Amino acid sequence: MAARMPATIGASFQGTVKEFQQSFQGLSVLLVVAILVIYIVLGILYESFIHPITILSGLPSAVFGALLTLKLFHKELDLYAFVGLIMLFGVVKKNAIMMIDFALDAQRLDGKSPHEAIYSGCLLRFRPIMMTTVAALFGTLPIALGYGEGADARQPLGLAVVGGLMVSQFLTLYITPVIYLYMEAFQRWLRGGAREHTPVPALTGSPRI
Repeated sequence: MAARMPATIGASFQGTVKEFQQSFQGLSVLLVVAILVIYIVLGILYESFIHPITILSGLPSAVFGALLTLKLFHKELDLYAFVGLIMLFGVVKKNAIMMIDFALDAQRLDGKSPHEAIYSGCLLRFRPIMMTTVAALFGTLPIALGYGEGADARQPLGLAVVGGLMVSQFLTLYITPVIYLYMEAFQRWLRGGAREHTPVPALTGSPRI
């Protein structure tokens, strides 16, 4: 008869492993706080609560690309991979900022329509976006390939950045302009509704003859 563990006995991690689990749980909160801080800073910068959402719209594709790459190479989402995700947020956000910032200036200063403004932004900002993305890819590619001492520990960081950049770079050029147009339409709808509900001030005093 096989020996069985009594129901009153339990098992749990202690020491360094327990500390690592607690710190790993805190990293998820850190990612949410990082996104919230980015949204607040962008909202103050552009004086809008709409277009920060447009800029952050490329983050889900970046996270998907990073997780897919880690899955394909059989790597876990460890501490280094989380650091790679935070780095990835900055690079992907930068690509959207370059397009959205140019489009907003084209609308305010040149009087272009949202469609013409974002189209011009995509054309004129395509080269700097590709240059910075390729530079980031080649910079993290040695880490992803696993060169150097202790490369196995750092490899998830490189894989997360490289995979997230490749997927987000391809999708952001198509997703961000579409979301920008929808957000502009939504913002115009909000402004139109506010004007309709604005009360007209009553005239005071006697009319002039």
